Amino acid sequence: MNIESIATPSERMGIIQGDITTLTVDAIVNAANTSLLGGGGVDGAIHRAAGEELLAACKQLNGCQIGRAKITPGYRLTAKYVIHTVGPVWHDGNDREPELLASCYRESLILAVANQIQTIAFPAISCGVYGYPIDLAAQVALETVYAFLAQDNSIAGVSFVCFNDRDYDTYVEAFGML
Repeated sequence: MNIESIATPSERMGIIQGDITTLTVDAIVNAANTSLLGGGGVDGAIHRAAGEELLAACKQLNGCQIGRAKITPGYRLTAKYVIHTVGPVWHDGNDREPELLASCYRESLILAVANQIQTIAFPAISCGVYGYPIDLAAQVALETVYAFLAQDNSIAGVSFVCFNDRDYDTYVEAFGML
């Protein structure tokens, strides 16, 4: 009998601190705005690192709805693809924010599977200027990705990339509660 060893969802998830634009993964996720035409934070950093070709490709996508995702090549990035997703702006948590944030992660992973992406890196979607509390966002992100990986074995690795110590510590704590 031949038994394949398949890594558990938590074994395929990791948390790192660093610059998402420099990672060697198949795809990075961009916490974009609805226009997909660049902005501040992670979005601006990805657009700057990928070069003007990314902006030209994004113009062809005609924007993106909150909770959805679209894909482009990575151009000058080491990542082959950029998956653009638009997170919700935090109001009070009662305006479908958790549902929309979870959708960002699911939709990005669905695109990853459809494009045979094995490794993917996520920033803390909606946690910058959109004001989503990092502790709540980390819980949604980790639980959503864990549930997806439990149902789909085609993605080998998912990294959650934190830009600062506080976000990293928050993600590590939330991961320990999975």
